[in-house]
Amino acid sequence: MVKSKGNFIFLIISYAFLILLAILVFYPFICAFTTSFKGTREVLVSGKILPEKWQFDAYITAWKNADFARYTWNSIWYSALTVIISVLTSSMNGFAFARGQFRGKKTIFALFTSMMFIVLGTSTMYPTLQILKLLHLNKSLWGLIFQSFFALHVPNMFLVRGFVNSLPASLDEAAEIDGCGFIKTFFLIYLPIMKPIIATIAIFSFSGAWNNYLMPMVVTLNNPSQRPLAVGLTALKSTADAAANWNVIMAGAMISAIPMIIVFLIFNKYFITGLTSGAVKG
Repeated sequence: MVKSKGNFIFLIISYAFLILLAILVFYPFICAFTTSFKGTREVLVSGKILPEKWQFDAYITAWKNADFARYTWNSIWYSALTVIISVLTSSMNGFAFARGQFRGKKTIFALFTSMMFIVLGTSTMYPTLQILKLLHLNKSLWGLIFQSFFALHVPNMFLVRGFVNSLPASLDEAAEIDGCGFIKTFFLIYLPIMKPIIATIAIFSFSGAWNNYLMPMVVTLNNPSQRPLAVGLTALKSTADAAANWNVIMAGAMISAIPMIIVFLIFNKYFITGLTSGAVKG
């Protein structure tokens, strides 16, 4: 009886903590969402969360003032290409460290994974820009896409390695019997099985590319037509109409969040599976 009562109290405390955490996480998003449907005067005067009258004028103003049609397209192709590159490089690297046999594999992998705990911040920006300048790729998003070919994507590689290590080694033996080499085994046997972890990598990569601000802002500084949505959104702050119109700025933020939400809903089926795969072994 005492044990049952203790479990009940622990359950109540756990749910109360989770509810409080959910409120803290979702409250800013809810405020931003409802503010985007308010009028300018209501935003500045009213302290209510819900608008007195739901209006869509802020979305129309944001779409026109920030040239969202062009910036959204730029973000879509930039993020899509970044995802494709990240998935290919991360999956191949992770598979090589999981199933490959070469000298110094553990040492090299340890060096790579140690990079996850080292934050270089903006210190790499200048040398990166210098390299892109030498290649004449420093004034467009194509330079960042080229750069992603040589990025390590260590967290993604780590996830792939853990996922592959959780699979039975008999797959390699069966592939070898069928005459598959190392590369053929990866593309024909493992890649189709890696859908959950690929979906996880795709979400992380898409989120990183879609919300990336600093480097796209720098490389498109003199080329506004190449700006992605995250950079174009800041144009709302510099326009006369949006100087005090927080509803317009919030509307722009909501528009930029829609593709990210759609991508997550599409790949959510595989997302949790990809994260937990290889958690026990690997």
